Amino acid sequence: MTDPANRALLPAGLRDILPLDAEHEAEVVGRVMAHFAAQGYERVKPPLIEFEQTLLDGAGAATAAQCFRVMDPLSQKMMGVRADMTPQVARIAVSRLACEPRPLRLSYAGQVLRVKGSQLRPERQFGQAGIELIGSDSAAADAEVAVLAAEALTALGVPGVSIDLSLPTLVPALLSELDLSDQSLRGSLDHKDAAAVAATGGVAAPLLSALLSAVGPADRALEILGRLELPPAAAAERNRLAAVVTLVRAMAPDLTLTVDPVENRGFEYHAGVAFTLFARNLSGELGRGGRYLAGGVEPATGATLFLDSVLAAAPGPKPARRLFVPHGAPQAWAQAFRAQGWVTVAGLDAAADGTAEARRLKCGHVLTAEGIKSVEQGA
Repeated sequence: MTDPANRALLPAGLRDILPLDAEHEAEVVGRVMAHFAAQGYERVKPPLIEFEQTLLDGAGAATAAQCFRVMDPLSQKMMGVRADMTPQVARIAVSRLACEPRPLRLSYAGQVLRVKGSQLRPERQFGQAGIELIGSDSAAADAEVAVLAAEALTALGVPGVSIDLSLPTLVPALLSELDLSDQSLRGSLDHKDAAAVAATGGVAAPLLSALLSAVGPADRALEILGRLELPPAAAAERNRLAAVVTLVRAMAPDLTLTVDPVENRGFEYHAGVAFTLFARNLSGELGRGGRYLAGGVEPATGATLFLDSVLAAAPGPKPARRLFVPHGAPQAWAQAFRAQGWVTVAGLDAAADGTAEARRLKCGHVLTAEGIKSVEQGA
């Protein structure tokens, strides 16, 4: 028999979400999805688990190390539990919805499971909600997705939302045109190690050092980047970033924008402008997004919000008005009060003291013959 003290013990990175918090999460997801739907994003719902061959195809390959795998007893094929929902939505877009007109706007929400958490996010199971805009290669698509994700956070009451834009394809393009290997430089750039970049960058050291100096507020970063003489492919990446910043500024002039042109961690499958969402006084990221190839062939851009971080940044849940309805009260009364916004808790047995029973069941009010009375004031 299981020791009662261990019945609530869960594996590392997994947790129960209890009343009030669970309801709050559901309410937040509903508001986020309504925000996306109001701007033309149609919801899809991929399965929690699918064949490994399709789950880890294309952009999904970047999640292979985080994927739990099991053997399907029916087909005898390996299956994977999703670690990220973006590759699944991309699969739906290029297969089931291949004949739908482009650009295709899709939204999603659901749980993901990962092999291990990170230092900033130890949770291995958490919720995602996001959007994918598939079939357009325009800077306007990049800007629309980034702004919609930021606006969803602002609408939830998250303070000081900001977007950090990056170009994970810039450094590879630059080094490729200069015929240099990026293996020894990527780590130094990701850690913003200027000394190591200067020592190992070779002929590219001055340009790479200048890119490091461009990390910061968007206007300053674009000014620095604009002065650099970059090879054609790298210059095209820079110009695309500038176009996206201009469009975001026009759509959301009050949004704080920063740029990190050398950031690559977490954007392994992205193929253009990418971004991270942050909030004031919160160390972790609230979401990520950027450009990629859906199914490896179709231009797409998307954004994913990490709901555990979003819930930590947004205002907490407000307790509902709970009304204790004594046993024997007409059902029509309880229905009428629910129509007015009350949460009714019905007594299953006759109670000698309705006020005490209401207090025991965490109800702030009790229904009496004289009407509704506050439990705190007695009656």
